[in-house]
Amino acid sequence: MIRTSVPTNQMSSDEAVRSYKALAEVERAFRSMKTIDLHIRPIHHRLENRVRAHIFLCMLAYYVEWHMREAWRQLMFADEDLDAKKHRDPVAAATRSDAALEKVFTRKLKDGSSVHSFRTLLADLSTIVRNTCQARVGPRSGATFQMTTLPNPAQARALQLLQSITV
Repeated sequence: MIRTSVPTNQMSSDEAVRSYKALAEVERAFRSMKTIDLHIRPIHHRLENRVRAHIFLCMLAYYVEWHMREAWRQLMFADEDLDAKKHRDPVAAATRSDAALEKVFTRKLKDGSSVHSFRTLLADLSTIVRNTCQARVGPRSGATFQMTTLPNPAQARALQLLQSITV
């Protein structure tokens, strides 16, 4: 049973249950900050303003991560049918859409490319690098220049999806 002090004309019973279930996302966010993703702990600051700044930056990093996950939803194992989530019975067990189940079982997207988790997608994107090269021989010895690796089609698609983020 879920009980709320919010009047029924402001929040229906279904909305109250959905809001309660959304707490799992908040818990995941805090777990993410405390463990391997954002490393909010340990805090080695002694001054209050530095501790506050550290926590603010961690919250900001999680906010950016959340937007990235939403933008990359179609490239990851996440279910893309968010509309069905809003309208299904909030008390019934959660079910994935057929498209999401297909991504899980085949580990492929409709275009044949691999489905990613957030971590594997970041790892794939981390192969795009900018190197500073220095000539060691010849008339231009000591001269430097930049070389940036070109993204493959999957990486280019992920970077393009990030362009859709609006705040």
